[in-house]
Amino acid sequence: MQQIGLVAIGRNEGQRLRQCLVSATDKVARVVYVDSGSTDGSLELARSSGADTVELDLSIPFTAARARNEGFARLLKLAPDIEFVQFVDGDCELVDGWIDRAYSELTAKPNVAAVCGRRRERYPEATIYNQLCDIEWDTPIGETKACGGDFMMRAAAFQQVGGFNPALIAGEEPEMCVRLRQKGGKILRLDAEMTLHDAQMTSFAQWWKRAQRAGHAYAEGSWMHGSEPERHWVKETRSTWLWGLVLPALALAMTWPTKGWSLLLLSGYPLAAYRTYNYYIKHRDLTTKDAAIYALSCVLAKFPQLQGQIQFHQRRLLGQQSKLIEYKTTNSINSAS
Repeated sequence: MQQIGLVAIGRNEGQRLRQCLVSATDKVARVVYVDSGSTDGSLELARSSGADTVELDLSIPFTAARARNEGFARLLKLAPDIEFVQFVDGDCELVDGWIDRAYSELTAKPNVAAVCGRRRERYPEATIYNQLCDIEWDTPIGETKACGGDFMMRAAAFQQVGGFNPALIAGEEPEMCVRLRQKGGKILRLDAEMTLHDAQMTSFAQWWKRAQRAGHAYAEGSWMHGSEPERHWVKETRSTWLWGLVLPALALAMTWPTKGWSLLLLSGYPLAAYRTYNYYIKHRDLTTKDAAIYALSCVLAKFPQLQGQIQFHQRRLLGQQSKLIEYKTTNSINSAS
């Protein structure tokens, strides 16, 4: 596998980083780990595992996008002949067989720029929030518009589009995939196990912040690529404003003139949840309980997503740089997740 390199990014991942780097041993030619200000010995751990390391300058705001770009640059400096790069977050472990499968797909299909597989949550039964992550990541097989933080892509394709946008605090992978597809590259989701992820989400506050960051990504993505023909995240953005603000505001504002009948508009929430539930029962391999939990979370997430969208537009109008929204606890933070 002399044609393949790996870039891992993280911050204070501890044992999870060890598992991540060990899972890449003897599977790729080079491993580069990019650290975003860890205080738990992650850099030393990575070096002891044989990885080359990059320590980000913390005087410049760090983002997952910036970390991956710097990791890619170091990788090609060390091994200019690398043709394929596996990106992975430091809280993820590569599944045996994934590198071979991804490599085979890319070499067999020259028009494919990037491939991803099934990312699973390591402990979905630990908390309801971990379980929601596991359901969210089970996306349809085949050609897709975007991939997440774990994927393998052609080094030439990465260079052609200029890598990730380092200013984005979230949604940097789908945004880069927009540019890849505009250049004619395809992205495939393979029917293969790819990585195990350890979210360690244990509280509603963490779930809220994660949804808030998604809303920020929707707003920024639609602002950048919302025009025709892409319409990137326009649907998601409009849905957030409708369910997170317009519908409840209208129901409450019209309560007096309609003698309370306007409150019936709020029945749209259980109806929307049921529609999502019904879809996942019919099209995904979920139990009724899991489908109900996921459907409820999709409706509730509109409110933190609205908060994230408002934050983006506030900072945009004021000319301020967006601040990283972290959902992990202070003793287990991964700025890349």
